[in-house]
Amino acid sequence: MKAVGYTHSLPITEPNALMDIDVEKPSASGRDLLVKVNAIAVNPVDYKIRHRVNPEGGEPKILGWDAVGEVVEIGADVTEFAVGDRVYYAGDLTRQGANAQYQLVDERIVGFAPKTLTDSEAAALPLTTITAYELLFDHLALKQQTDKSDEVVLVVGAAGGVGSIMLQLLKTLTGATVIATASRESTKSWVSSLGADYVVDHSQPLAEQIKALGVGQVTHVASLNHTACYIDAFVEVLKPKGKLALIDDPETLDVSKLKQKSLSLHWEFMFTRSMFETDDMVEQSHLLNHVARLIDEGKVKTTVGKHLGKINAANLIEAHQILEEGSAIGKLVLEGF
Repeated sequence: MKAVGYTHSLPITEPNALMDIDVEKPSASGRDLLVKVNAIAVNPVDYKIRHRVNPEGGEPKILGWDAVGEVVEIGADVTEFAVGDRVYYAGDLTRQGANAQYQLVDERIVGFAPKTLTDSEAAALPLTTITAYELLFDHLALKQQTDKSDEVVLVVGAAGGVGSIMLQLLKTLTGATVIATASRESTKSWVSSLGADYVVDHSQPLAEQIKALGVGQVTHVASLNHTACYIDAFVEVLKPKGKLALIDDPETLDVSKLKQKSLSLHWEFMFTRSMFETDDMVEQSHLLNHVARLIDEGKVKTTVGKHLGKINAANLIEAHQILEEGSAIGKLVLEGF
């Protein structure tokens, strides 16, 4: 089968950073589904793995943790899916990724794809949806309700892939007041269109801007990038006993600053459930199905930013370059081989 992979960890400017390759088509067993991949999205985790993981033994590493496709084979222990089902998922970091014509994935982390979206539109959603949903409802423990609440949520880095779905989940499933950060006119418009009640500029001091809004103290912070740069501002604006959740990888973070206000710190890593086969691993399937229903009801929309064409090395190299530059708005998607 066709795939895109690499055999040596190289800068994206090198000729063999990503290559078109042919590998053996896998077979399904146990609780695995074999999925014919129709469309994929590209995430920062792709280039981070390319930077950090040097494949061993000459075997190519296949990246890609966002996919939509059709189930073509099921393992003997599969109970929730059948051949012919159209599915979407983010996959498992410890296994080969979705940049291939066929991929094996455990049914417990797979959802039925939204019926009202095209393959490329749906491919933009799984990884960011799981990340945003787990951060909001597992870690920050926000209430799912339709009535207005006294919760005030600050989303930092709101225009990216995770932020773009998180804002919609906040407005659809909670009664919280939502403050998003953005610095360019294009990103300010983007986050406002997705449901932010207020937009502040993260290139300027945050605390002063937030206090000027007059919405009261922030109860929850979702920090999606540059957490170390904003930690002092978070401590200042957060209400005592407030919650801070992050997804990035700061080299250092002085958590002692959280003590005086008894602030809690939560790290969201959406691959934890699949990496460790946690007892609640199937919750990823449940949340993907929940969001698919919201999409089909017209309450949440896809977060596609740019369609880069077919799934091949040249187009994936372009995607990695865009993400490494940090210039993406919404998700980058590719479709077909």
